[in-house]
Amino acid sequence: MKSLYPLLAALLLALASTPVHADAPAKPGLKEWKVPWENTRPRDPFVGPAGNSVWFVGQAGDYVATLNPETGGLKRYRLDPGTGPHNVIADERGAFYAGNLDGHIGLIDPDSGNTRKFRLEGDGPRDVHTMAFDSNGDIWFTEQAGNRIGRLEVDEYDFRMYPVKSESARPYGLVVGPDDRPWATLFGTNRLATVDREGQLREIRLPRDDARPRRLDITDKGILWYVDYSGGFLGRLDTNSGEILEWPVPGGPNAYPYAMALDDQGRPWFVETGPSPNRLIGFDPESERFSDPAAVPSGGGTVRHMVFDPETRSFWFGTDTNTVVRASLQ
Repeated sequence: MKSLYPLLAALLLALASTPVHADAPAKPGLKEWKVPWENTRPRDPFVGPAGNSVWFVGQAGDYVATLNPETGGLKRYRLDPGTGPHNVIADERGAFYAGNLDGHIGLIDPDSGNTRKFRLEGDGPRDVHTMAFDSNGDIWFTEQAGNRIGRLEVDEYDFRMYPVKSESARPYGLVVGPDDRPWATLFGTNRLATVDREGQLREIRLPRDDARPRRLDITDKGILWYVDYSGGFLGRLDTNSGEILEWPVPGGPNAYPYAMALDDQGRPWFVETGPSPNRLIGFDPESERFSDPAAVPSGGGTVRHMVFDPETRSFWFGTDTNTVVRASLQ
């Protein structure tokens, strides 16, 4: 009789080399910092280049601020009344904020507090909404009421604007892909949008007519994830093949998923803003399983935007309950 050991060894080797489907993401730990400037709607945190400060804006308080997560220290930079800051992104040059109500992008010097304004020209709404850097350090952004996607070449102080053909499309969330193309949600429609390499704005229709995509993120391989706020779906667009897949979120049609971002494994996380308290939920694309919800301790009110910091494996977001939150992955 032949020995069974070679067969067993071969079987064990095959099992060891067989990919194991990941389980649902583990529920993260949440820590909140109370913002002392009451009823100012702190939002859109962004981890600074040094990693020791987190920038955010007070949309209803006309300020940009930093939080030191180690000490809990806060520093506020006051803006002109009526600025209505909506979003902030930062690099070695300082913090760029979206002057949503005043038609400009501002750059704050963290040391002096001095502000340089890049003002949009023309008539009609110029409501800079959500911004993202490209690889050159220039800025792509959306205008919700202006119905445009724009690009600011910072060094040249040069704006280039791309009108959206669909009326009242409400360009909203925006990210920049690995090839430096911007991708945006058109919250007033069931479409996404991008500006191609030839400089043409192109719209991508989603399968359901009543879908209203609000936030999105993209992997380095061009897999784009989005949340459908009105229908309660998580969606996936392969920007290479055009394939679109969707999954109902755990909270159902009244979940109103809003803020979302990808972690360092390419897994989408989003906040259901329908439930009170708001709930942070992750999704594993391999197992197609959702994580257990992590409730925002203060309730959240509405969590509108979040980012992922790969250095600390943490998400950051602001809340309408006047807090800034770090969600740390296990």
